[in-house]
Amino acid sequence: MTGVIGFITVLIFAVCPMSAIAQVSANTKTIADGAAEAIPPGTTINMQNWQQYRQFMPDGMAALFEGKYAWKMPPDAALEVGPTIIHPLPRGYLAATEKYAGQVQLQEIPNGGLTLRNYQGGAPFPNPQEPHKGWKILANLWYRYTPHLSADTYADGCLVDPHGSISCDAAEIVERQLAFNTDPGLPATIPGAEGKFFTEWLMVLEPEQLRYSANLNISYADLSRPDDQFVFLPALRRAQPVSTLARCSPSHDTDATPEELREGFDSNLTQLKVDLVAEKKILALIDITLPQGKFPQNFDMPLGWPTPAWGKWQLRDTYVISLSKLPAYASGYCYGKRVLYVDKQFSAPVWEDMYDMTMQPWKFMGLFLKTCNVPQIGPVNSCGALLESYWDVKNTHSTFFVDPDAAHPFYTNEDAPKEYADLVRFTTAPGLNLIMR
Repeated sequence: MTGVIGFITVLIFAVCPMSAIAQVSANTKTIADGAAEAIPPGTTINMQNWQQYRQFMPDGMAALFEGKYAWKMPPDAALEVGPTIIHPLPRGYLAATEKYAGQVQLQEIPNGGLTLRNYQGGAPFPNPQEPHKGWKILANLWYRYTPHLSADTYADGCLVDPHGSISCDAAEIVERQLAFNTDPGLPATIPGAEGKFFTEWLMVLEPEQLRYSANLNISYADLSRPDDQFVFLPALRRAQPVSTLARCSPSHDTDATPEELREGFDSNLTQLKVDLVAEKKILALIDITLPQGKFPQNFDMPLGWPTPAWGKWQLRDTYVISLSKLPAYASGYCYGKRVLYVDKQFSAPVWEDMYDMTMQPWKFMGLFLKTCNVPQIGPVNSCGALLESYWDVKNTHSTFFVDPDAAHPFYTNEDAPKEYADLVRFTTAPGLNLIMR
């Protein structure tokens, strides 16, 4: 899930290689070649030896080790490195990639941006190349495989202020993909979707004074169409739209904004300049075990860093891309640029560094992914279950979203109770008005 708890304050052709289907295997694969062994499994990275491995760290992670800011690594920080585990992409997603990627075209639009033509499903650019390689990588991220339905019954969000005080909320979150689906037995476009691509519905459960406050974010199949956003305020008993100018507003005093929905990134691709910075191996924490207990239990404080109990770090092949708004849209935007570390195999971000308008570091975000066993699909890295950690190094506060809380269920696709299939309730603005009825 995105982890935006209590979000009420506003919020050119590519050919698919014939070997794509061959990536699917009944068994998960472990990478053990010489390149992946650059950090041998069993290595522990700590404050004494971290500089030996700096080349495998995102810039923000290295800055936390270096101690450049008030937020810095705890003295006992330990990154235990394990083997690199590859969960094959779903057969349906790979089949759609092979069938449709060859017809996908990039189109330049009058504002200087780019959009897609003829996209119908799968990865639009399975082997991204120049020109516009960085933008193609971002398009793959946007259209990465995720389950068509996920329901997080209890997501925790906790804010740590500059004085170390902690405040927490909890929410229920439902995400739904309504177009370009590739899951078995499901139409590519859900009947009644009305041009929608992806929706995220969130309702506050705790604290009691905010209970039933809710938010709905709608992304559209037309990339150039801005997201729509609606909030439900219990005092008004009705939903109301939120201005697109609020995309940079913090969510309920956290460090997240609407631009970080969809597990780290939700922005208008047609308004972005995207540069490929590097292709490199990066330490990432995926296949995690969610921390038990309430925050800050089982976090390495005061930073809130992952403990070894969360799992082993993996050395992943990533694209490093830098995103900034095109000049026509840059005024008033949240960030001067943001740098995403995108896993090459499943196309989701595993870390982000965000910079202010003066290009100074502002926020570092770790995305620590939990693998889901999706019905008829198998293990999936980018399923909506994860822990998002934000460290604001300008203002010395931080935010931690645990989606889901380890003590509560998280459902995907057919495993979700039937009530979560209600399209009106969870994917439309009028559905927000049903919350207190």
